[in-house]
Amino acid sequence: MMRALVVARDAPGSLQWTEVPRPVPAPDEVLVRADAVAVNHGELAFGVGYAPEGAVLGYDAAGVVETPAADGTGPAAGTPVLTVGSVGGWAEYRAVPVDSVGVAPDAADPGVLAAVCTAGATALRAVRKLGSVVGRRVLVTGATGGVGRFAVQLARRAGAHVIAVVPDPSVAPGPAADEVVRAPGELDAPVAGVIDLVGGGFLATSFAKLTSGGILVSVGHAAGAVADFDYLAMFADPAALGRHDRSIVTLYLPAETGIGADLTWLAAEVVAERLDPGIAWRGDWQHFHHAADLLLNRKLHGRAVLTMR
Repeated sequence: MMRALVVARDAPGSLQWTEVPRPVPAPDEVLVRADAVAVNHGELAFGVGYAPEGAVLGYDAAGVVETPAADGTGPAAGTPVLTVGSVGGWAEYRAVPVDSVGVAPDAADPGVLAAVCTAGATALRAVRKLGSVVGRRVLVTGATGGVGRFAVQLARRAGAHVIAVVPDPSVAPGPAADEVVRAPGELDAPVAGVIDLVGGGFLATSFAKLTSGGILVSVGHAAGAVADFDYLAMFADPAALGRHDRSIVTLYLPAETGIGADLTWLAAEVVAERLDPGIAWRGDWQHFHHAADLLLNRKLHGRAVLTMR
């Protein structure tokens, strides 16, 4: 048995601590003993409401391999790792496919590693979807969140001139932004790429700011609103012929493959302090509900990390 945070509709926040059986890994999965987990706004705002009673949620966990994969692939027992999965992270143990396991440097802080997982891997994949951004302008909405902070840094490292959208003037956008605007509509020139983590009106306005051949990567929907596009925006701009070839692509990390290799690279970069994971709050996992409240009420700008040992 193990301790886990499970969905319970009659509990505060629809989550409660209880004892559940340890997961039994499939042949291509490792069993990981979690030392730290990270909590994301999306899994609280959307995941809990749709999950069945008794489910164990949680995308991100870092710890040590307890039992290696039976098929002989993946890291050995005792290896420090960081993991990504669509469920199972908010528990003392999780079973996860080897493809979603990154190997961490020795003696790395599990709390720091947990902050990397979904946010870092999502941002890395989003920047790749933009193609070459060397010398080009890239807009990142939701730039103060977990994914946004990584996206700003990674796009800058890829050679882009990065513009961060930060609606609240009292909030710093984190490292690496070349410019800061309060909304996409404030842009004074087109951009070659957009990583949108907000959706709604921000998505529609950002799309209208793309130059010819530009790409918008739709990742998040923090606004919880429908994007209302003016149909005229889909046609060529008479003042800038060719802007009708702009495109929108989506990114859903659980459907991606090869995540483990990206996690390994990201872990090394963060441990070497070449990337900042943006940990805004850290505490014991018994204080989960406090961290959840801060995230849901937009009082944290960055990652919330819970240590378990």
